[in-house]
Amino acid sequence: MKHQLLKILTLLISFSFLLSCTNHTIDDISEEEEIIENVTYQNVKGTFDSQCTSCHSNPTQNGAPMPLVNYQNVKEAVMNRGLLDRISRQEGEDGLMPFGGPRLPQSTIDLIFQWNADGLLEN
Repeated sequence: MKHQLLKILTLLISFSFLLSCTNHTIDDISEEEEIIENVTYQNVKGTFDSQCTSCHSNPTQNGAPMPLVNYQNVKEAVMNRGLLDRISRQEGEDGLMPFGGPRLPQSTIDLIFQWNADGLLEN
């Protein structure tokens, strides 16, 4: 009886594994991201507010070289201070921002790059 019960249990477990298998790719199951025609500062501001201003406040903290608290600050950092390079570095690479990591999600980095490509629009 135990042997037969063990066979049935093994079959049920095997069957449930087979049912849980799928041929979906990550593209099939991930939510579609909203495509923004012209990215503006308003689309990226939340990232800077939540990820950068703990050091890049006004006045700055922890040795940050400049504030990133408003449109002009962030635009200046993109244009003249290497901000895009700093957020693009790989995990563990010197100079990666935010300082101490983790690296921003690639979709966030892409959005900031798109903001730059769209002309660093304010609104």
